[in-house]
Amino acid sequence: MVVGSAQAPQHSGLAEDFVGFAVASGVLRFGDFKTKAGRMSPYFFNAGLFNDGAQMGRLAQFYAQALLASGIEFDMVFGPAYKGIALAATVAVELARQGRNVPFAYNRKEAKDHGEGGSLVGAPLQGRVLIIDDVMSAGTAARESIALIQAAGATPHAVAIALDRQEMATENGHDVAHSAVQYVRNQLGLQVCAIATLADLLRYLSHTAGADMAAHHERVLAYRQRYGVEAG
Repeated sequence: MVVGSAQAPQHSGLAEDFVGFAVASGVLRFGDFKTKAGRMSPYFFNAGLFNDGAQMGRLAQFYAQALLASGIEFDMVFGPAYKGIALAATVAVELARQGRNVPFAYNRKEAKDHGEGGSLVGAPLQGRVLIIDDVMSAGTAARESIALIQAAGATPHAVAIALDRQEMATENGHDVAHSAVQYVRNQLGLQVCAIATLADLLRYLSHTAGADMAAHHERVLAYRQRYGVEAG
């Protein structure tokens, strides 16, 4: 799905399946969590908790299916350190399994001064590069990846993330009217593909039986009403 466009019914189903998978894996949790912006959120998504082979394989399938459904064109994938490293590798494998074989690369936080040297590992950065990450909080990681890709002579073209929180970003400690995803798309000019959004999470909660899920839905909806942004 390209964020801001109408969500196709089949992708909506994929998105809710992903939310269910994340909840069952303990990656998407409900409670009280402090965000990077200092807000108290009723849910928390930590892709680092996808931590075994079966989970990573299923996660890569969700990324690949969402990307192929989005229609976004790209020549290779790039994973920013650190979480993006495993994501880029496994998604590249899954894309190849589904008939879309592309090179992948990732970066180190610290450049090596021996062996192959430098901070980049994998295929040379070239053509239209798809950045793969887990979530987007402020767009900082995207800006860093864009600078690195441009310095290598390639074109930062799109970003794929697991969950779009669809909430206001912060600048200089103040809430702003756009989300990090909207900033990356509208200001930095990159297409964005998200497996699922906050709206999908709310749909999942409304469709899942149980008093606890109803309570979670009420709290997440209240959070969205306070901090959410309009799609676009």
